[in-house]
Amino acid sequence: MSLTRTDIKILTQLQQDARITNQNLADAIGLSPSPCWRKVRKLEEDDVIQGYRAVLNRKKIGLNMMVFVRVTIDSHSEAEARKFEAEVAALENVVACYSIGGDADFLLQVVAADMDRYADFAMSVIRRLPGIKEMQSMFVLKEIKAQSVWPIQATDHS
Repeated sequence: MSLTRTDIKILTQLQQDARITNQNLADAIGLSPSPCWRKVRKLEEDDVIQGYRAVLNRKKIGLNMMVFVRVTIDSHSEAEARKFEAEVAALENVVACYSIGGDADFLLQVVAADMDRYADFAMSVIRRLPGIKEMQSMFVLKEIKAQSVWPIQATDHS
């Protein structure tokens, strides 16, 4: 899909403040409200905008631990990988999961209230996932830059 400069302006504004009114968004990007609204709806229909949500401070809601877990699975059959993916997708404490290349198969981002709760989750849930061969936990000591907005590149000049 090609993104226009106007699309990029809209997406940039919405990533900064998804609660912005259509009027204020239109003013910020230099469009009148009706075309602005139509462009936002088109970006939603094209699945460029997948939803709107509140960004929470994880520590203020009691999730003080963040851990990245590298997982290697026994079998590399598609069925085993799909089974693992389905189980991981259902775990609330796993906030992101990526299939990766290199010396591991998956990278999980896990949150927990504290070390004891993470240890319990790791041992009673993650280690029990289907096909786990090896897992390695990497504890976040300090969050320097968390992903909050995507860098957007223009694909044409309109």
